[in-house]
Amino acid sequence: MVSEAAEKEVKAADRLLNEMDFKGALAKYNKAIKLDPTCARAYFGKAEASIGVTKVSEDEIINAYKKAIELDPQNAFYYTRLGAFYLDIGKFDDAENAYSKAAELDKENAKFYYQEFGFEYYNNATNQLDEEASNKEVDAITRRALKYILKSMDLTEQDAIRILNMK
Repeated sequence: MVSEAAEKEVKAADRLLNEMDFKGALAKYNKAIKLDPTCARAYFGKAEASIGVTKVSEDEIINAYKKAIELDPQNAFYYTRLGAFYLDIGKFDDAENAYSKAAELDKENAKFYYQEFGFEYYNNATNQLDEEASNKEVDAITRRALKYILKSMDLTEQDAIRILNMK
């Protein structure tokens, strides 16, 4: 059970984060953590707010997400946000693992996690390619993205080929 004082700080931090006051929100989340180091929401909020604060390192953000997950390991949303951050910074294997874990935890919504990973992976990975990228590199990215998009639709590669070849 989260302390009442920490909960109050988290709520204030959430309001600041919604207002895009990242530094103010970060300070409140840090205060909540000091008041109650077992508050998963405070660590999650700290990670979210830290993304908007340039002086916070990628490792610090990842560690805050991981601490939130450690404290609340059944929260699929925490995994998707960590996965999204990994996508943004080009850690695609880690992103894939995070989205897969979210899908495993929340089977009812697994198709949405697979779909999000497929599309966001494709967008992020192709945006990071330089103009000299080979067709082979683009094809590898497309293949990996399609694997998850098909998975989100409960289709195998063979199903997709059969459907695409229908006249």
